[in-house]
Amino acid sequence: MSQIVYGLHAVQSVLKHQSSSVIVLWYDKKRQDQRLQRLLTMAQDYQISCQPAARSQLDQKADSDRHQGIVIEVKEQQQLPLEDLLDTLSEPALLLILDGVTDPHNLGACLRTADAAGVHAVIYPKDKSAGLNATVRKVACGAAEVIPSYPVTNLARTLEQLKQRGIWIVGTAGEAEQEIYDMDLTGPMALVMGAEGDGMRRLTRESCDYLAKLPMAGTVSSLNVSVATGVCLFEMVRQRR
Repeated sequence: MSQIVYGLHAVQSVLKHQSSSVIVLWYDKKRQDQRLQRLLTMAQDYQISCQPAARSQLDQKADSDRHQGIVIEVKEQQQLPLEDLLDTLSEPALLLILDGVTDPHNLGACLRTADAAGVHAVIYPKDKSAGLNATVRKVACGAAEVIPSYPVTNLARTLEQLKQRGIWIVGTAGEAEQEIYDMDLTGPMALVMGAEGDGMRRLTRESCDYLAKLPMAGTVSSLNVSVATGVCLFEMVRQRR
């Protein structure tokens, strides 16, 4: 199977980290700027076929007009099973679990934040969740190609397996009694963020060891999931430094 990736940052990340997966590259034949030329030179160094195309053709291939003049087709890459990845860690695990985030822009933003925070892997359910599509990759600005992501069939079962490995599960919920800033987040941890609007599902909530909330001083009752993810992850980073 193959996927479409578009946008300067996303394509650059694929060329840098997964060049062997690229089947073909298409570029806007009218675009002559240095940023695009650098990517074409990079692709040619890897002996990747670079084909000029009209902008309308790129719109069609990307199913979007936000491709910035470059589109690639890539083969799906195999990655380490999650269990094997955890075995390779030389520091306490830091995982991000997204319970049903359906907006690809939010998923992409969460991946970008997770990469910046040094998260070891992102886990999300296969069903009723955004997948790793071209929009997600574009918004993630290259993070989707470097951070391991695992769509799982049964999220509650996966959480139990993580707990058996000594990883503490911290879920976020507005009604939690503890604030995230009052918790010890220095050990092996998995942070669970709920879906837009609905929050965590019941089975996910019941699988958490702890629930945490962010203090909300204003009139709004909650933050966008990608913003809340950033706040929580970087509190974990701060405590681990």
